[in-house]
Amino acid sequence: MLIGISPLLGPELLDSLYRMGHGDELVLADAFFPGHSLHKRVIRLEGLKIPDLLEGVLSLINLDYADPPVIMMAPMAQDKLDPKVEESYRAVIDRRWPGTPPTERIDRFAFYERAQKAFCVVMTGETATYGNIILKKGVIPVLGPEH
Repeated sequence: MLIGISPLLGPELLDSLYRMGHGDELVLADAFFPGHSLHKRVIRLEGLKIPDLLEGVLSLINLDYADPPVIMMAPMAQDKLDPKVEESYRAVIDRRWPGTPPTERIDRFAFYERAQKAFCVVMTGETATYGNIILKKGVIPVLGPEH
């Protein structure tokens, strides 16, 4: 355990967050996401729901300000979204990083393509329909020698 760091994150995710650079993307995937068939770097955190994981992740990284920093999957024509899913995610995002641009929704297959290019995929225990989210890491300002 580390002081000030959520114990939900675990060493694999902490390592990935540390190694990610500005503009790298992190996929927080629901329990049904085809993570292993899309990506070689998959972290499994089955016991966690995404809003809880967002709290920990966004306490350690900031979100980019360009090129939508928050992306979710758009529903198929026959499906209906539960707005509470995105609301629960945005509550965390807006509390941690106010002013973050609105969430962009992209087609399922475009989401899969983006996930393939992400830094890593985190498989969670989230069971909400269309509960997957991509976060684009921002740059942390470098403090001068006076700090």
